Amino acid sequence: MKKQYQRGGVLGALLATILFLATACETVQTTQSGVVGVDRSQRMAISSTEIDKAATQQYAQLIAQEQKKGNLNRNAAQVNRVRAISNRLIQQVAAFRPDARNWRWEMNVLSSAEVNAWCMPGGKIAVYTGLMEKLNVTDDELAAVLGHEMAHALREHARERASEQAIAGMGIQIISAIAGLGDLGAKGMEYAYMGLLGLPNSRGHETEADRIGVELAARAGYDPRAAITLWQKMGAVGNGGGPKFLSTHPPREDRISDLTAYSAKVMPLYQQARR
Repeated sequence: MKKQYQRGGVLGALLATILFLATACETVQTTQSGVVGVDRSQRMAISSTEIDKAATQQYAQLIAQEQKKGNLNRNAAQVNRVRAISNRLIQQVAAFRPDARNWRWEMNVLSSAEVNAWCMPGGKIAVYTGLMEKLNVTDDELAAVLGHEMAHALREHARERASEQAIAGMGIQIISAIAGLGDLGAKGMEYAYMGLLGLPNSRGHETEADRIGVELAARAGYDPRAAITLWQKMGAVGNGGGPKFLSTHPPREDRISDLTAYSAKVMPLYQQARR
């Protein structure tokens, strides 16, 4: 009982320390709320300049490596398709943050069996051929993917996660030193942090990106309900997410339920764009 109490006291101290450090961070609202109502404020310990610089360098290195391997933009039709859909979505980003219209957006297609796509900070997009080919995505479904990934960049989730990890790291170091926990104790605190704060926040990021993504798609004239069929396809190929407690993505059933509600919410935008 005493050890359990001590562990609880240390975890409480860790959370208190993290919260104290977080109060010293810059509080920002990276995007406007849009019709979907994403209006959560964010605490940042790292500047957007730092994150954007790192992302630009990492993207350039990755693209150069893929080009050297012969995996970059091999299929002109696929590249044109991704860029055409992306450009329509980019025209709508001002609904969430006007400055993003002036980002140096880049869209490339990588030949890989992996079912994946991503958008780095500042608008650096990559779509894997496995996603298009294995899922046989429609244009509406591809817009759902791209809108979701672009939403992560618009909301600066990478910067927020890096800030959160930096704060947590400082908190763990401080409490470990004070409590004399050693390496094993510090590792246990890292796992506790991930379970209590880290993973739930990551799932929250995914939900925000889902909601912003369906609004971007709807505003661009793509059926927002395609996000539902997309995740149904994801589930069929085994990419629907693992156990709720350990996954950084919401469970597929929860995700589909949320997408159903929010795609209905933005249907008027889609209908207006289709006129």
